Amino acid sequence: MKICTLFASTLLLSVAVGNTYATTYNMPPTPGDRVITQYPDGMPLTRAEQDETLLDVARQFLLGQMEIVRLNQDVDRWRVKKGEIVRVSNRRILPDTPHEGITLNISEYRMYYYPPNQPGVVMSFAHGIGRQDWKTPLGKTSIARKVKDPVWHPPESIRREHAANGDPLPEIVPAGPHNPLGAFALYLNLPGEYRIHGTDIDKIYGIGMQITHGCVRMYPEDIAELYKTVDVGTPVYMVKQPIKVGWLDNVLYIEAHPDLEGEEMTQDQRYAVALQLIQKANNNEIPDFDQTILNEALTKLDGDPVALYERLPPLEEATPAVPPTAAPILPVKPVKAAFSAPAKPLPVKAKPDLAKPVLAKADKKVLKKAAGKPIDALPVAAKSVKGKTVTAKANSSKAPAKAVAAAPKAKAATKVAAIKPAPARKGSPGGYHHGS
Repeated sequence: MKICTLFASTLLLSVAVGNTYATTYNMPPTPGDRVITQYPDGMPLTRAEQDETLLDVARQFLLGQMEIVRLNQDVDRWRVKKGEIVRVSNRRILPDTPHEGITLNISEYRMYYYPPNQPGVVMSFAHGIGRQDWKTPLGKTSIARKVKDPVWHPPESIRREHAANGDPLPEIVPAGPHNPLGAFALYLNLPGEYRIHGTDIDKIYGIGMQITHGCVRMYPEDIAELYKTVDVGTPVYMVKQPIKVGWLDNVLYIEAHPDLEGEEMTQDQRYAVALQLIQKANNNEIPDFDQTILNEALTKLDGDPVALYERLPPLEEATPAVPPTAAPILPVKPVKAAFSAPAKPLPVKAKPDLAKPVLAKADKKVLKKAAGKPIDALPVAAKSVKGKTVTAKANSSKAPAKAVAAAPKAKAATKVAAIKPAPARKGSPGGYHHGS
């Protein structure tokens, strides 16, 4: 079958005949988002170039039969006319399971595999599941062993069933194109010989249906790819999630699938399940979403994720390189005062009259001895005359050295505290030597 692929944006692409529809998706870049997208531009469509069936289209794109039928409810399953438009899957919501190993969501006939050597990637495959009377088990298990070209030993119950339908089975079915296990089998760590396996050429169109005796059946090329990458011990989560919700770029999507045979829910039950999932995804709060969109999704049950609600993006806050740490609380100790209070109150002296000259004792003695002498005969000193300060010039006849040496040093008027002088610096600017 020749198929052309286009998008809702009218972009037309050519797809060669063969199984070229990729099953590998990039994980959403935002942590917590669960919607994966194959084509960001919109819903991919195909146009049949000759009369075929929906099963042929599903085989071309590695989709399951129920999946392609649900997406195209207005198209005849057994006759796709030439030029008729057919929808194929684009977005998917990841099941609510750990992003490791294999997840089998039997409600959507879909497998999700998180390869450990490819972080940020998830692979998705279509598969068939057990019938109503041969249900596929649920729970967590693991891959027990891998077998290439497996030989099938039909259980006695299956042999009786086939014999009753006029199709008797031998005790041993050898490997080959008519072996229902296909070319590869992954045995699960469960009692009862449950496997993930391929299929024979007679039942290849049963992929994506509730048709097996409890095993998980895959397309030949899909099981070959999975067999190469899966190791023994890989965890396997087998769940039943017909309704899924998930975020993508602050938009909440919902995806709803029909119930399995014999497990039908009412519309009210389905609505209650959807509300619980929406509340859980939105921090345990019911957002103000469009009820019409939800009701339509729960009625159509086509498995196509639809946008339900858009939240405001979180505010960007600057994150410090090193998170701040609280300063340690230290015990408060009393601080010793730098200056102790005097034992006795200091005497209070009267303020000097600034209009009158203030002379030290040495100056008064010099003036007393020099009484009657001219001002030029006085030693070099600062004298205050009638409120003016005059610097006397040095006389050619210097004062005797003994008289100068005998002069006492001036003292401060009030002594508060002894201040230790700074250490003397030698060779200071100007050639002066500052003594201690």
